[in-house]
Amino acid sequence: MGKTPLLEIVTGNRTEFVDITSQVQQKLDEMDLKSGLLCIYCPHTTGAVTINEGADPAVRRDIVKVLNTIIPWNFDYKHMEGNSPAHIKASIVGESVIVIVEDGRLCLGTWQRIFFCEFDGPRRRKLWLKPVRA
Repeated sequence: MGKTPLLEIVTGNRTEFVDITSQVQQKLDEMDLKSGLLCIYCPHTTGAVTINEGADPAVRRDIVKVLNTIIPWNFDYKHMEGNSPAHIKASIVGESVIVIVEDGRLCLGTWQRIFFCEFDGPRRRKLWLKPVRA
């Protein structure tokens, strides 16, 4: 992938939200981006990236529970690999987020954290980080 910085994540469950905020900030520090935007992109069709509340872990559990309820694993899917629910969840959540960077820090709200969303784990994943300098 050339010079685009990578963030590697190892997941342990079929479906989980992994808080990657600290890892993203560490990579941002290595990039020496003081002001601009940072795109965090997931190149996997069964994973996603989102920003949501990180203070109360019940929020993550609730999101996973609702996604698993509205997109069940047991359904008449036609995809031969058997992971259609993971593809659907990834499409709904989305493959990327963009975060404002000021003074070398991620600009997130008080309770916000960045999450990698695993929908077909456990797996070893990579995220691409692309800075846009102001």
